[in-house]
Amino acid sequence: MKKSTFIKSIACIFIMLLSVNMEAQKFSSLDKSPLDVTSYPTSNRETSKLVKVVYSRPQLKERDLGTLVPNGKVWRTGANEATNITLYSDMKVGGKAVKAGEYSLFAIPGEKEWTIILNKDINVWGAYSYNEANDVIRVKAPVSAGDALEAFSIAFTDDGTMHLGWGTVRVAVPFTK
Repeated sequence: MKKSTFIKSIACIFIMLLSVNMEAQKFSSLDKSPLDVTSYPTSNRETSKLVKVVYSRPQLKERDLGTLVPNGKVWRTGANEATNITLYSDMKVGGKAVKAGEYSLFAIPGEKEWTIILNKDINVWGAYSYNEANDVIRVKAPVSAGDALEAFSIAFTDDGTMHLGWGTVRVAVPFTK
């Protein structure tokens, strides 16, 4: 009798373990270009944001920036999906008026200046389906140099300037209310 109960208990435990493993969720590995968010105003204590940018951060990994982001070609300004920028109020971007709303952020890199583009198309992958006819604005931004950054980065300063940086390339675009 005791032997039968013991075997039934072992069988029951085995079946429970097997059923738990069969229901286990399969998660993908860590993204090679992790998602990040930046906003303006930059303070975490400030809850009334004017701008929010959601983007993926590609890494150089000893590759040449000019190969990854060729001059003169439309770039999604990050990795994976096109970078998403939300303006919570009407703003001036590089001196040009833009209505509150959600846009994709594209760029055309250049040696001395970049063209920064806000486009109506959202939820697009990369720049593969980029449509110039849906551009809301295009502004020119000068290129400067800085310390080397392994990961593409976007950050705002307290005056509302959005800074893009990767490798030693820096681009600044003013956002004003």
